Amino acid sequence: MCQKAIYPGSFDPVTYGHIDLIKRASGIFEEVIVAVAHNPAKNPIFSVKERVSMLKEAVKNISNITVEDFDGLVIDFAKKKKINVIIRGVRMISDFEYEFQMALTNRRLADDIETIFLMPSEQYSFLSSKLLKEAAGLGADLSSFVPSFVEKEIKKKLKK
Repeated sequence: MCQKAIYPGSFDPVTYGHIDLIKRASGIFEEVIVAVAHNPAKNPIFSVKERVSMLKEAVKNISNITVEDFDGLVIDFAKKKKINVIIRGVRMISDFEYEFQMALTNRRLADDIETIFLMPSEQYSFLSSKLLKEAAGLGADLSSFVPSFVEKEIKKKLKK
C-alpha cells in the first residue's frame, strides 16, 4: 500500500481549486509532494521559484505536504522519489479526455505507477489558471479564486 503521492502541475498560479485538491489528497495519503513542473512550453507568467514559493505559502498549514519542482517526465520524478501514485485533478468532462490520455501514456511508460483522479469541490470545478490570468489582465477581482497574496502577485506580474 502506497502512503505517498505526487500531485504534479504547472500551478501558474496556484488557485483555490489546486488547494482544495491538495487538502483532499492530504486526507488520503500520509505524504503528498506537490510537484511544480518546469514545462516552459506552457509559457508561465511566474518562474518555477515563484510558483514554488506561492505554493509553499498556500499550503503552509497542511503538515503532510511538501512542495518541490521537477523537470522532465513526472514518472521519472516519481521513480526518483520512490512513489507509485500520481494525483490528477479533473474539473470537467473536457479535462477527462486529456487526463485519461496522459494517464494511459504514463502507464505504458511505467506500469508500476498509478494515476488517481480527484474532483475538486463544485465551487472550484470551473477554475482554470489560464482563465484567471486572462481575467486578471482585464482587471477582474480574483479574491474568490486565489489567496490574496497570489492575486497581488498576479496583478504585479501583469503590470510589467
